[in-house]
Amino acid sequence: MRSKPPNFPNSVDPEKEKRGAALSSVAAALFLVLVKLVVGLETNSLGILSEAAHSGLDLLAAGITYFAVRYASAPADPHHPYGHGKMENLSALVETILLLLTCVYIVWEAAHRLFVRPAEVSVPWWSFGVVIVSIGVDVTRSRMLKRMAKKHKSQALEADALHFSTDIWASAVVLLGLACVWAAGMLPSGAALRPILERADAVAALGVSVIIVWVSLRLGRAAVEVLLDGDAQGVTKDIRTAALGVAGVRGVAQVRARLSGPAAFVDISVEIARETSFEGAHGIGDKVEAAVRAVLPGADVVVHLEPVA
Repeated sequence: MRSKPPNFPNSVDPEKEKRGAALSSVAAALFLVLVKLVVGLETNSLGILSEAAHSGLDLLAAGITYFAVRYASAPADPHHPYGHGKMENLSALVETILLLLTCVYIVWEAAHRLFVRPAEVSVPWWSFGVVIVSIGVDVTRSRMLKRMAKKHKSQALEADALHFSTDIWASAVVLLGLACVWAAGMLPSGAALRPILERADAVAALGVSVIIVWVSLRLGRAAVEVLLDGDAQGVTKDIRTAALGVAGVRGVAQVRARLSGPAAFVDISVEIARETSFEGAHGIGDKVEAAVRAVLPGADVVVHLEPVA
């Protein structure tokens, strides 16, 4: 049976805490989209517009995360005996695809500005302020989401945290691009360095794309591994070692582990002496369960006992 949180005022409902973190992420992403979009349109900066598009997908991803966290908290049922936790991993994969689609647009527009038709970019002082404020928001949200993801073993929140972490580096690249464009405006019109600096904004947008692709592929690979039950196999060696340390266990025939969102499921077959009494075998099974949960806290463990000579 799944234990419930204690019923007293200071107790914190884990699912409620996860939903609160996801909802605050939605609010932060909405704020960043509006601010970056307005500034990007005013300045005609592709770097800021690419960041607005990135934040727009962050908003969509945050909404998906909120839905996934709510859905994943539903208990197991006859159609989903392992629960609904993999919805978190699926949402992380969807967020990865959305980010990669954003990169396609950014790269196309940047290449057009670099090689076909350069665009004039205005750099008022407040455009720097907006990017700096954006970095501050991203730092705050990414730290909170990472903390919640680690606390609740949530890949959906981890994906959201990676989105905001990516925004930090991407915004820093955009800030550098704006600084280069501003420096170009301070040079004489015939200066040889001026055309290069004027294109720094488009180059910064390409830098944003590189960062997004790198983080997206990393996140997508992790999500696919969990969906294919490949990620959990890394802990089977530790589970086997823990089970072999239980008194009365002669050997471990098989270990299978599966992750489903924050939940873990383990099937393990252990060998015991065939002359062991029924009560003794039951006691060994309980100790094996405890040893497995020491490796994967809160895991749903099924122990199969095999008598051997």
